[in-house]
Formats: sequence, C-alpha cells, structure tokens
Amino acid sequence: MTPPAPAPAPSSVRPSVVIVGAGPRGTGLLERIAANAPGLYGDTPLDLHLVDPYPPGGGRIWRADQSPLLWMNSTAEDVTMFTDESVELDGPVRPGPSLAEWARAVRAGEITVEPGLADAIAELGPRDFAGRRLQSAYLNWVYERSVAALPPTVAVHEHRRTAVRVSGSRDGRQQVWLDGRPTPLLADLVVLALGHLEAELPAEQRELSEFAALHGLTHLPPAFTADSDLSALRPGEPVLVRGFGLAFIDLMVLLTEGRGGTYTAGADGRLTYRPSGREPVLHVGSRRGVPYHSKIGYEPAGERPPLPRFFGPEEVDALLARPGIDFRRDVRPLIDKELGFAHYHRLFTAHPGRTRMNWPDFEEKYAVADPAGAELQALVGAAVPDPADHLDLDALDHPLAGVRYPDGDALQEGLRGYIEADLARRHDPEHSPDLAVFLALLSVYGQLVRIGDRGPWWHGFFSYLASGPPGPRLRQLLALSRAGVVRFLGADTTVTADERRGVFRAESASVPGEFVEARALVEARLPGPTVEHTRDALLRALYADGAAATPAGLLAVAAADARILDRSGRPHPRRFALGPHTDARSGGAFARPRTNAPAFRQNDATARALLTFLRERAAVPAPVSAASVPRTAPTPEDSRVADQ
Repeated sequence: MTPPAPAPAPSSVRPSVVIVGAGPRGTGLLERIAANAPGLYGDTPLDLHLVDPYPPGGGRIWRADQSPLLWMNSTAEDVTMFTDESVELDGPVRPGPSLAEWARAVRAGEITVEPGLADAIAELGPRDFAGRRLQSAYLNWVYERSVAALPPTVAVHEHRRTAVRVSGSRDGRQQVWLDGRPTPLLADLVVLALGHLEAELPAEQRELSEFAALHGLTHLPPAFTADSDLSALRPGEPVLVRGFGLAFIDLMVLLTEGRGGTYTAGADGRLTYRPSGREPVLHVGSRRGVPYHSKIGYEPAGERPPLPRFFGPEEVDALLARPGIDFRRDVRPLIDKELGFAHYHRLFTAHPGRTRMNWPDFEEKYAVADPAGAELQALVGAAVPDPADHLDLDALDHPLAGVRYPDGDALQEGLRGYIEADLARRHDPEHSPDLAVFLALLSVYGQLVRIGDRGPWWHGFFSYLASGPPGPRLRQLLALSRAGVVRFLGADTTVTADERRGVFRAESASVPGEFVEARALVEARLPGPTVEHTRDALLRALYADGAAATPAGLLAVAAADARILDRSGRPHPRRFALGPHTDARSGGAFARPRTNAPAFRQNDATARALLTFLRERAAVPAPVSAASVPRTAPTPEDSRVADQ
C-alpha cells in the first residue's frame, strides 16, 4: 500500500477532473478514485465533475425510465460493481454487495430504496434475472456509496448536460465544453467514460432508409431497442428483423407483452402465447440464423479449470513483442487451445466415464499439439469416444452451415427443435464442459484487452456463446413461434430493396428459393462503435484533432492506463478513455464476482494514474493558456453541486 501522500502547498486553483459519462463505467471509476485517494492523494482538495444528460449510476442504458418488461441477461448473483480478491490491481480491494446481496440487504431493512421497487426486490432470488429498473436502482446506490466514500476535501459536481468538445494543449489545463453552457469546465484531466453511442448510418443503411422514405416504408436502423420508436410497426403486418441477439429479444418483448400479449404455462411448464391482436409478425434472421445460446441454468460445482493455461500474460507479452499481430494467425489458435483445455479438463475431471484416458496423460499430449492439427484431432478421437463430447468451435459458430430445409414450415420446426435442445443442454449439469468453456471465454476476454482491437469476430462469438438471453426468454420465443407471431428466416439472411414492387425482400441460405416481403425492416443490433462515424460530437472532434483510431474504428488508448493515443502512438498526458468505443473494450462495466474483471482492473489503473498525476502536479498550479476562460470558484460548503 502506498503511504498517504503529504498535502502539498495550497494553490489558488483547485485541481479538477472531468469525467464524461456517469453511467456504470463512470461510476466504477469513481469507486476506484474513492478507494485509492486516501493512499495516493491524501486530503488535498479536488473537484470531480461528472457530465451526463442522464442520472448518474445507470446512465442512459440502465436508466430507470424504461419498460419494466425488460430484464438483464445475467442472474442477480452474477452482477457486481465491486472488486474482490480475484482482481489483479495495485489499489485496495473494497468489497461490496452483488445485486443479489444488495437486494437481500434491502429486504432486511439495511438499505432503503424507493417504494415502487419493493415487490421486485421481494421476489428476486440469487438465480433470477432482475428487471433493468432494479439494476438501475442498484447502480444508483453504488454511485451514492462511492460519492460518500470520497475524502471530505473532494467535491462532486453533477452536470446534466452533453459534452461536445475538449480543447487545450498537452501541457496545460483542458477545457470541456458542454451543450448549452457558455463557459467550459476547466480540468487538469479529462476521462471519457462513454457507453454505447449512436452512429451515422453506413452506406447500406442509408440506401435502405432512402428506399423506405421513397416508398412509404419503415426502416429502423441499428439502435438501442429501448430508445426506438416502434409505433410504426403495425398489428398483423410482416416485419423483417436482421439480428438474433439481445436487441432482438428486447424487440420481441416490447412488441408482444409490451402490446398486451400474455403467456400461460401448462402442467409440463410449456408456455402458450395469448396474442392481444396488436402484434406484428416478426420474420427474424441473421448470419448464424439462430438466437444466442441460453444462459447456463445450473450452479458451478466441483473443480474448475485452472485458467489461464494457454492464453495468459506470458502469451500476451510474447504477442505484443512481435512487430505485427494478425488475429487469425497469431491469436485465434491460442484462444482455441484455451477453450479446448477448459472443455476437456471439465470433461475428464467431472465426467471421467465418458473418456478413455487419464487426465494427466491427455493434458501432456494436449499441451504439445497444434490446436488446428491432425495430432490434436487424433488425440481427442482416441480419448473421447462420443463425438458429441468433442469441442468443435467452428460448428458452434455456424450451427446451420450446410443445413437446407425443403420449405419455410420445415425450417420453423427445425429451429424450434434446435432451441429446445439448446435450452435442455444449457440447464443440464451433464453438459458442464459448456460452463467450463464459458469461464474460459471470460478469462480470454481478460487477456485480450491488452492486445487492443480484435476485429469484429471475437466480440460477436463471445456474445453468442457467453452473453445470450435468459432461458425463460427462449421459452417465450418458442411459444411465439408456435403462435405464428415469430417466423424464422434462417442463416445467411440477406435483405434487398425491391424497386419494382416497392418492398423489402428477405431470403436465406437455409430455404433456397423462398423469400419474404415486408414493408418494415428492423436492424436489431447496436450501432458499431466507430469514432469516425459516431454521432457523438466530442469523440468526432477528438478524432478530427488527431486522436488515433484502429482499423475497426475504435479509439486507441494505452493499455496500461487508458490514456488516449495520437496517430504517432503518443499517449496524451491529460486525456483518458474507457469503454466500448475504445480498443480496450472489456465486455461490460459490471461483472461476475470473482472473475478478475478487466473493467475493474482498468478502472483501478486509470484512477491511480489520475491521482498520481494530480499529486505530482498539485504543488505547482497547472498553466492556464491565454485562451482559457476563468473558472467559477467552487462552492466548498457543498460536497455535491448539480448543474441542471
């Protein structure tokens, strides 16, 4: 632990940090500042400015004012905002409750929340999926707790505005300009903790939107589903949907239960959907043609795979030492080997009756085998007799590859069978190697944040296997399919604009020769994070001013502390960025407990970099350029000041 820093000589200018984005990522950074400040910064005054048009804690995505029908896709016990003994960090661990533990404390009267949440909290068990409103309350509580944990000399100022520009030289204070505020906030340091952002439409989307406008059709481009206006999707009319992930699940919920439909359960638990008559008919397809895999529905038990094994810090160090990294050539084989190791470790240790070799012998031979070579295939074939117990990542990634159906009705039956089998498997501990692969995916994600931009494949594959919907949502999807409210399009779905007929037309490789026409098209996915084409004015201005971007369009940051890099690779001494718009994207601002969450490691490193910079500069006031606007004096009598 670093000894408490002595207070430097008083300065007429209070040190200040502006954090743009007060959602879960900004809140997590604030928690780490509070944890590290006593040891690194002492009792020196500091102003923290949080800029976000949405309430702190939840921010835009996890705000309270969205439909109560929308859930999280993680169980309550698998959600935390706090560090634990698993997290590799230099700062102090400050344990705190998971969402499930927080709800238990609320029920016990130890934590007070608004009365409207009482029923939801009373019903929430550790393995249940909380509504997003409840998660918003938890995040707000974490924010309040983090503010309360700050030293008394630190003042927090909330600005419910949008930051539009950052200016200032590398060696001087920064100016953060806010929409509707005539003078900027002056800051020694600026952190962008932005979440998911809107983007300008790429060429294909622009063409589809223009076609829709010309022919009086509806085209909803990629967006956060809860913010989309779905009123143009008319009852009974066909709607084409591209995307079969979590955005589709939200769309499905809002257009069915959200329009008055209900479910009833039979004696066997099978759901039947009762339409309200206000639903459109959703024709959904994607590249894979299937929904994301269900969340695993059983508790982990027994020995866990010792991870990392084949893709850890040493392997990443070796990759980073190379002059150029090709993901498919250099990284993908290591990922495959790590996932395979976890799968077979669990199979051999938890289900030895399904193997023909002892684990030490298998592990020794596995360690020296090429992950894509014939030697490994021969080893697995000899040691694991049932092909169903083999891990085939390519087959997992392309479940309908080469599968053809005679007609659309056969496709519906086939896809329902696929979803039913997935639900059964993901809730059956006999398939616990799946859980081991899930844990390996988390471990791999934690290593990949050091490598930077991984291209589009990894994030999609990870989400498909590890971040799918709750099992109950897939049971609802099956009921909607049986009711004819949802129709499956199949794999490699394509959508074209039929100029002659003035409609959208969808077809897939799964049912050759068949197509579906509709007057509405929904792109069920988030916009791609790209600094060049984002609608966020601040990020676009940073990029125009020389901030570096990866080939995929992510903001380039230093792996060690998240400082923003320029196009020559130099880190900016006063500007930092965390979140999905950066090449250190970490999978989420909150995490499963005891998983050494990358976001928590990044938050700690950035918080310590901020405080160390301020401590070293506090004795001498930072220079203010001639263009700077004088800063309004802080209000020391208030610990928090809201700028509405």
